[in-house]
Amino acid sequence: MSASYWNQVLADGLTVPEDRPLGDLTAELTRMLGDPDPGRRDEIALLTLTAWIERGVYDDLMVGLGDGMSEGLRVGVEVPGTDDVFRRSCSALVLARCLERANAHGLVGQPTILDWGDRLATWLLREQDLRSLVEGKGWAHAVARGADAIGALGGSPHLGAPELTVLLDVVADRVLAEPLPGQPPLDHGELDRLAIATLQLLRRDLLPLTVLEPWVNRVASAATEAMAAPAGHDPFPRWNHAEGFLRALYVQLALTSRPPAVRADLVLVVVDALRRTNHAFLS
Repeated sequence: MSASYWNQVLADGLTVPEDRPLGDLTAELTRMLGDPDPGRRDEIALLTLTAWIERGVYDDLMVGLGDGMSEGLRVGVEVPGTDDVFRRSCSALVLARCLERANAHGLVGQPTILDWGDRLATWLLREQDLRSLVEGKGWAHAVARGADAIGALGGSPHLGAPELTVLLDVVADRVLAEPLPGQPPLDHGELDRLAIATLQLLRRDLLPLTVLEPWVNRVASAATEAMAAPAGHDPFPRWNHAEGFLRALYVQLALTSRPPAVRADLVLVVVDALRRTNHAFLS
């Protein structure tokens, strides 16, 4: 449909049009999630799908919508640097909204949630397009939006301690992954979003310190190892990711108004890790 059709939908307060089947409208909006034009992608497709999810329009169709977004995570993932990143990134963001709605209203069963989670985690670890703001095309921000979806997934009552532990490892693996040559560092809020996702996992109060302490130390060890790189090798790209994540996690734990039960002990673990990874800068 023309832009004027969707502009009228926006002008009508995003009321679902009655002149076309909802399935057709959804299919068109899903295609628009991959549009390089940020006006069509962000200001129409994302805005509309998010509003309709929050209003319960898809409550009886949530499994199908989430499945469609999960499929969108696979589009073009083998070839970073193309416009397909917008489809993947926006699919992750819409899937996050699906998960939040499903969590709040019990709309989706455990097998489906686990399937979405498997697809989401697999994609986030495979994603190699680390661009944030793409000139003339708006935000790609795949890792940041993937982190949002991981956080929403962690809020599902269908996930227990084993599944949350796996998600922690996914976060650590994403933080410590080596970017492909030519890809930018994660310096546009991605590490903060990954820390926020981690806090959402911790708020379930299912993960003991015996799991969390070695997990933090794994990230800290990567930072320490990076600074021990041989002469002539720049240690800071890898160090910055690990160190930046630990700092972001500390901020989340220290300042949150909804702390997990393990906060007091975990803050001490993170501070100890930061002492080790910053020893060269501490007097």
